Amino acid sequence: MFKKILHFTYGTDASPKEGQSSIPAAPTKLTHTQTAAETDAGRTPFPTPALNSIRTKPLDTLRTFEEIYKTAPAQPPRMLYGILKVAEMLNSPHLAGMSHETKRCSVMMAIETAGIPVEDLLQDAMLRQRALNDYENAEEQRLKEFEGTIDRENGQLQTELERLTAQYMARIQRNIDEVAANQDRFRAWQKRKSQELQHISAAAAICVPKSAETNNSNASYSAVLARVGAEQAAGAR
Repeated sequence: MFKKILHFTYGTDASPKEGQSSIPAAPTKLTHTQTAAETDAGRTPFPTPALNSIRTKPLDTLRTFEEIYKTAPAQPPRMLYGILKVAEMLNSPHLAGMSHETKRCSVMMAIETAGIPVEDLLQDAMLRQRALNDYENAEEQRLKEFEGTIDRENGQLQTELERLTAQYMARIQRNIDEVAANQDRFRAWQKRKSQELQHISAAAAICVPKSAETNNSNASYSAVLARVGAEQAAGAR
């Protein structure tokens, strides 16, 4: 009977603590005048109040057993010592090597000497087990909510990442297209420039003096251009 009561556990539905369970805020949409760079500058694109409220108390700051016992809703009756003292007796080096029945007799003798009702000790054991199980259930629920909030935030961040990637890839493509368009315009201008030079050359060839017709036309044309250039330079001085 003693073992059955000690191993008795309570399964309770622990509800999450206040401020630790809420749906994360909807993602902030970019306006027409707000750039992606402004969105990323110094802040996250998706504020998550639920996540922040959970992280104010990190999961690694779990209560000690003593804190759990002290804050349990039900407290054991007042007595000289409780079930934890009995557990300490069983682990005493004075009882090391003794048989189970010998240890039991020694502990029971100490309990009777102290005048502590066995029922009070068993009640103490049940209350402490209940407190530990309730705390475990509450922390497990809090951990699940934390994981769910992180998953939702990661999903939102992934969506935002894909949106920003598509936006910047489109911007890169526009830049590439703009460069290509300028290159095409410049090449078209070079082609028109070549045609213009041909027209000028043809007109200039007509202006070459007849006395130079017997010479090579290109040489004569070059000589004319050189003479014109020299005359312009002299006039500038």
